[in-house]
Amino acid sequence: MDLGIRGKTALVCAASKGLGRGCAFSLAREGVNLVITARGREALEKTAQEIRDACGVRVSAVVGDITTDEGRRAALAASPAPDILVNNAGGPPTGDFREWDRAAWLKAIDANMLTPIELIKATVDGMIARKFGRIVNITSSAVKAPLGPLGLSNGARSGLTGFIAGLARQTVKHNVTINNLLPGFFMTDRNRTTVAAFAKERGLSEEQALAERLRLIPAGRQGDPAEFGEACAYLCSAQAGFITGQNLLLDGGAYPGTF
Repeated sequence: MDLGIRGKTALVCAASKGLGRGCAFSLAREGVNLVITARGREALEKTAQEIRDACGVRVSAVVGDITTDEGRRAALAASPAPDILVNNAGGPPTGDFREWDRAAWLKAIDANMLTPIELIKATVDGMIARKFGRIVNITSSAVKAPLGPLGLSNGARSGLTGFIAGLARQTVKHNVTINNLLPGFFMTDRNRTTVAAFAKERGLSEEQALAERLRLIPAGRQGDPAEFGEACAYLCSAQAGFITGQNLLLDGGAYPGTF
């Protein structure tokens, strides 16, 4: 299916690896020109070149930390008027809430709530004026089914979810949609860290911890960032203009609820 976004431009954050990279590739395959960001120059430039070679679109790589004012300024200077914005940033550390001071909470909120809000604020009015915009926030399945060790992420990402629920209903009349993608257990560096923390907490080897996690997933496997990217591309499509304010869970059936 032609998603109707060929020639559009997208700003994809934290796109050198993992889920952000999957989203960038899927958009590029639809003919979308990209600005991609990440902190590590080598991995970012490698991904940018791989996308150019595979998809033949324009790709600009902006090295920087999107959770900082400086990183956001650099990204927006390279992509001041994107048609598509994919918000993404690494999650905060796992642990016991008794160990987290105010600074730890503020850092998590800055990265996983306020950074996407700042990027939306900088780009949404241009989308409204052009009568097209697609914003996708990569959050976490923990928004729907919180995990104790992910308390910082649970709190910060849930705050973003509540904010988006209100804003998405205001922008959709201008053909600007805002949705959240909630990844479960995918093959990413973040989940390798989570498995290590789970193993330490339970006194297991990392191999045992991984096997335990997989037993909780009806699909019986980890997710592939490429399939996550395809879901993102659809939410960014011309056909998805009637979908807004939603939280799409991609977890292989792990969440046991009806709603």
